[in-house]
Amino acid sequence: MALKRGLSGVNRIRGSSGGSRSVLVLLIFFCVFAPLVFFVGRGVYIDSSTDFSNASVKQNLDWRERLAMQSVRSLFSKEVLDVIATSTADLGPLSLDSFKKNNLSASWRGIGVDTSFRHSENPTTPDVKSNILNEKRDSISKDSSHQKVETPTKIHRRQLREKRREMRAKELVQHNDDTILKLENAAIERSKSVDSAVLGKYSIWRRENENDNSDSNIRLMRDQVIMARVYSGIAKLKNKNDLLQELQARLKDSQRVLGESTSDADLPRSAHEKLRAMGQALAKAKMELYDCKLVTGKLRAMLQTADEQVRSLKKQSTFLAQLAAKTIPNPIHCLSMRLTIDYYLLSPEKRKFPRSENLENPNLYHYALFSDNVLAASVVVNSTIMNAKDPSKHVFHLVTDKLNFGAMNMWFLLNPPGKATIHVENVDEFKWLNSSYCPVLRQLESAAMREYYFKADHPTSGSSNLKYRNPKYLSMLNHLRFYLPEVYPKLNKILFLDDDIIVQKDLTPLWEVNLNGKVNGAVETCGESFHRFDKYLNFSNPHIARNFNPNACGWAYGMNMFDLKEWKKRDITGIYHKWQNMNENRTLWKLGTLPPGLITFYGLTHPLNKAWHVLGLGYNPSIDRKDIENAAVVHYNGNMKPWLELAMSKYRPYWTKYIKFDHPYLRRCNLHE
Repeated sequence: MALKRGLSGVNRIRGSSGGSRSVLVLLIFFCVFAPLVFFVGRGVYIDSSTDFSNASVKQNLDWRERLAMQSVRSLFSKEVLDVIATSTADLGPLSLDSFKKNNLSASWRGIGVDTSFRHSENPTTPDVKSNILNEKRDSISKDSSHQKVETPTKIHRRQLREKRREMRAKELVQHNDDTILKLENAAIERSKSVDSAVLGKYSIWRRENENDNSDSNIRLMRDQVIMARVYSGIAKLKNKNDLLQELQARLKDSQRVLGESTSDADLPRSAHEKLRAMGQALAKAKMELYDCKLVTGKLRAMLQTADEQVRSLKKQSTFLAQLAAKTIPNPIHCLSMRLTIDYYLLSPEKRKFPRSENLENPNLYHYALFSDNVLAASVVVNSTIMNAKDPSKHVFHLVTDKLNFGAMNMWFLLNPPGKATIHVENVDEFKWLNSSYCPVLRQLESAAMREYYFKADHPTSGSSNLKYRNPKYLSMLNHLRFYLPEVYPKLNKILFLDDDIIVQKDLTPLWEVNLNGKVNGAVETCGESFHRFDKYLNFSNPHIARNFNPNACGWAYGMNMFDLKEWKKRDITGIYHKWQNMNENRTLWKLGTLPPGLITFYGLTHPLNKAWHVLGLGYNPSIDRKDIENAAVVHYNGNMKPWLELAMSKYRPYWTKYIKFDHPYLRRCNLHE
C-alpha cells in the first residue's frame, strides 16, 4: 500500500511536470517564433508590393511622360529639352538613371548613392536651407533598405517649384532693369530732339510749339524775338558784326510784323516768310555762337530785367486803380455842378425840407449816411424807401462836404423820398469838430503827414500799400462815424449806411434786434484764416499784442446798428481818441476807418445774421446769386464801384434799377445805363 501511494505520487509529479513543460514550449513559441514569422512575412509583402509598384509605374509610364513633358516645355528652353530627350532611358526622360548619367547641367546631376540628389547651385538659396536638405537626404540613405523612399516624380516636382521661384525672381529683376533702360532711352531721345535745330523753324520751346494751336505762329515769333536778342548780345561780344547786323535786321522785321497782334488772325500774310527767315538766321547763329553759359546768362539777365519792369508796372497799375476808384466820373461831377448852381439860385424859403420835426423823434427809424456822391446817395435812399413797409417812419440824416452840399440838397428837393423825412448837413459847419478835439485833424496838420499823403511820386515811392495813401482816408466824412452821439445827441439808435450799398428788403426789424448790451451790431466777415484782427493790426507792436487777440473775428462797416445810449455810457469816442493818438506814426495800423473801428468796438460788437449784409460786389466775381438776391443789404465794397466803368457788369443791374435815367439832369450829363 505504501508502495502504491509512492508510485501514484510519482506519477502525479510527472504528470504535473509534463503539463508545465508544454506550457513553457507554447510560451517560447509565441515569444520567439511568432515575431520572426511576422517580420519574415512583412518583408515578403514589402518586396511584393515594391514589385507591384514598379509594374504599375511601367504601365502608367505613357501618361506620366506626357504630363511631365507638358510641364517641362512651359519652363525650360529648347536646348535643355534637347539634352533631356537625348538622356532618356527605359523609364522615360525624367528617370533616375538619366540623372545619374551626368549628361544634364550641373543643377540636374546626381551625387552619392542611389537616392541622394543635390539641388542646383543657386547663389540666391540660403546655406541653411541647403544644409537642412542634405541632412534629410543623409538620414534617408541610412534607413533600412526596405523603407519606402521619395520617388523621382516628387523630387522633380520640388526641383521644379524651386526653379520656378528662381525664374520669377530673375524676371522681376529683369523687369526693373528693362523699365530703367526704357526711361533712359526715352530721355536720351527727348534730349536729342530738343538739341536738334531745324532751319526755318526755331523756338526756345521747340517741340511744345510744334502743335497746331490757333496762335502757335505768334508765340513762335515772340520766342524768336527773344532768342534773336540773346544771340545779338553774344555776337556783339564776339565781334561777329555780319551776323549781328543780320540778326538785328531780322529782329526789326519780326517786331514790325508782330506789332500789336494778339492772335494768328491778326498777323499779315508776310508773317510766314519772316518766320522762315528768322529761323534760318537763328540756326546759323546757333552753329557759330552757341555757348551754354553765355546763353543762360543772357536769358537770366533778360528775365531779371523783365521782372523788374513787371513789378514797376504792377505798382503803377495799383496806384492808378486806386485813383480811378476814388475819382468821381465826369458825368457825376457834371450832375453835381448843375445841381449846385440851381440850388443857389433858389430863394432861402425853397431850400427847406418838410417834416423837420421828425429829425429828433427817437420813436422813428433813423439812418446816417455820409457821402460826397450825389448819385450814390440817391440810390441808397431810393432803395431803402422802395423796400420799406411804412416809409413815413423813416428818417435820413445825410452829411456831405461843402463842395457837394448844394447839389445834395437840390437833388432831394427835386426828388423827395415820398413820405420819408430827409435832412442834409455840411460837415464843415460842425464847429466842435476841430484839430483840438479830433486827433485825425491834428495829425493832418503835421508836415510829415502831409508829405506822406500828398507826395507827387506816389507810384514810385516805397509804400507797402498804396490803397492807404489816398488822402480820402483822412476825410472827416469817413471818421465822422466815430462821433455819432455828438452829431445826433437826442437819438437812442441809428442805422449807419455806406453810400456804396443798396437796400433790397425792409430794414425795420433791425431796430428790434437785442444787442445784449453791446454798442455795435454788424455782420462778421472772418473765415478760416482771413479777415481777422491780424490782417488789419500790427501785432508786432506791444500795445496791440497785449490788448487784442490776433484771431479775433473782423466785421464790416457798411450797415451797422449803433446803440447810442450804450455808446455814451462806455465813452466809445474817448476810446477812439486814445488809440488814434497812439497811431500818429502809423505803427499800430495803416490809415482807414476799419482798423480803429475794430479796436474801438473790441468786445462791444454783436454779430448779426449774414443775410442782413452781403459784401464783396466790388471785388469778388464769384458771389452766389442766391446770396445776393436773399440779402437785405448788398455792399459794393472794393474798387469796382457800380458808378465806375471798372464795375463788374453782372452786378451793376442791382444798382442801376434804382436810377431813373430819363431824368432831365441825368440826360444833360450823359448819364445812362
